[in-house]
Amino acid sequence: CSRSIMRRTTLFYFLVLLIVGGGILGVLKLGTDLPLPVMTDSSAVMTKQAGHHAASAESQTAVGAMMASLKANFNHPLSHLFVQLLVIISASRLVGAVFTKFGQPSVIGEMTAGILLGPSLFGWVSPEMFQFVFPATSLGALKLFSQIGVCLFMFTVGMELDMKHVRNKAHVAVVVSHASIVAPYFLGVILAYFLFSSLAQPGTNFTAFALFMGISMSITAFPVLARILQERGMSQTYLGSTAVTCAAVDDVTAWTALAFVVAIANSTSLLGSALNMGLVLLIVAVMIWGVRLLR
Repeated sequence: CSRSIMRRTTLFYFLVLLIVGGGILGVLKLGTDLPLPVMTDSSAVMTKQAGHHAASAESQTAVGAMMASLKANFNHPLSHLFVQLLVIISASRLVGAVFTKFGQPSVIGEMTAGILLGPSLFGWVSPEMFQFVFPATSLGALKLFSQIGVCLFMFTVGMELDMKHVRNKAHVAVVVSHASIVAPYFLGVILAYFLFSSLAQPGTNFTAFALFMGISMSITAFPVLARILQERGMSQTYLGSTAVTCAAVDDVTAWTALAFVVAIANSTSLLGSALNMGLVLLIVAVMIWGVRLLR
């Protein structure tokens, strides 16, 4: 039965090719009998200009013309994006494979590849090539593309997360995550005391600088943790669900604290700081008790 179906399919395929090919040849044959188009004055001028352009193009070397064409194509934003993706993906896979050989998660190697492709190494070794691959005008599109990738990855992590485990360990996650925030925050504030005079921008007050240092030491790299758990096959285990829940609570708390810090840093008076904090609390309340009801 399968052989007969294959024969009929093959016969139908060759029949279609014969009909279409015969039709094309027939139209081409009929087209040879059509009268030639009459050349107007404007057509003659355009033909003459095209002949001059062709003559000047022939005077150039083939290599030079090819390089000029490639340069013109590479200047297109889409071409730059594809070149950047090719370089980033190749370097990430290569360095990630090297780190995997040493028993480390590949995401650590991918982060290292990102550092190596930055101005600290790639831009230092070959500035011209770095400017060619990563021109400043193209970084906006690359950043947007990377943020979309992170968002899609976090959505897939959330789809695989067992919400029953999350609900059962919510209180434990709050205690563990807040404990992991308090100690780094305190150490960041202490570090700010020694770095304020040498690293703070002119006009920055110590309170805002110290609070930002504490926040920068407290925020967890949530996508990196989720990627490590996924590589280890632990994303759906009890330990993996606990770690993801703790990291989620950690991020929510830290980013809320960051909003408070930004409100304090951007305010010019005590009343303005209190107003900014009130707006932050209003947004948090709307997200927790308002948006949550729409689920």
